[in-house]
Amino acid sequence: MERIAGWWDGVELWIAGLPFIPQVVLVLAVVLPLCAGVAIGLDRGLSAVLSSPVFEWLRRNPATVSDKTPEKS
Repeated sequence: MERIAGWWDGVELWIAGLPFIPQVVLVLAVVLPLCAGVAIGLDRGLSAVLSSPVFEWLRRNPATVSDKTPEKS
């Protein structure tokens, strides 16, 4: 574990030693895909969970639940 911590400290010091613009480019190149991956994973995971029969009450449309909808003339 100390080897991983030492490696991470070295990476941190390397990034902190870079000028501002390369820091921003490097962080964006890592953070944007990471955030996109997390968002896609959460979207797919929650879609799978919420599409289960347990959560069917969330998908009901109140306008279609009632059989006594007035007809348009």
